[in-house]
Amino acid sequence: MRDQAMKIQKELDSVEIEVEKGGVTVKATASQKIVSINSNGQDDKEIVKAVNEAISQSQKVAAKRMQSMMGDGGNPFAGLMG
Repeated sequence: MRDQAMKIQKELDSVEIEVEKGGVTVKATASQKIVSINSNGQDDKEIVKAVNEAISQSQKVAAKRMQSMMGDGGNPFAGLMG
């Protein structure tokens, strides 16, 4: 199962999406990592770093919340069985 998850992660890392709105172009992977941000022809690597850090921190918070909701050491069925 872990090998399958790693394979899927690699696939998501290799897929890139590019969106342009109002003179700003953002390129990201399907695994939610920002590759580049260009505004008016300028590439800003510091913004890319900050956005990726924000995404990383939000994913950690979401994972902790999901884990606490699952309870009982991560057993997703613990709360359902009474």
